[in-house]
Amino acid sequence: MEETYKNKRTVESNDPAHYNLIIIGIVIGMIGIFLRFTGSWMLIDAISNVLFIIGIVLCLKAVLRILK
Repeated sequence: MEETYKNKRTVESNDPAHYNLIIIGIVIGMIGIFLRFTGSWMLIDAISNVLFIIGIVLCLKAVLRILK
């Protein structure tokens, strides 16, 4: 019974959807970082910070799902 539980957890951890979410989060975060260096306008700074935070949240969400 324990082997079945471990196998199920391994299959769930290796689900490609988790890794796709990590890639999307990294891309969004990188866009936010890129915008941070394009200028010093208040609007661009705010948008870059929001995009960076969204990227962080998506990556953390995916990693926590993998660890669950």
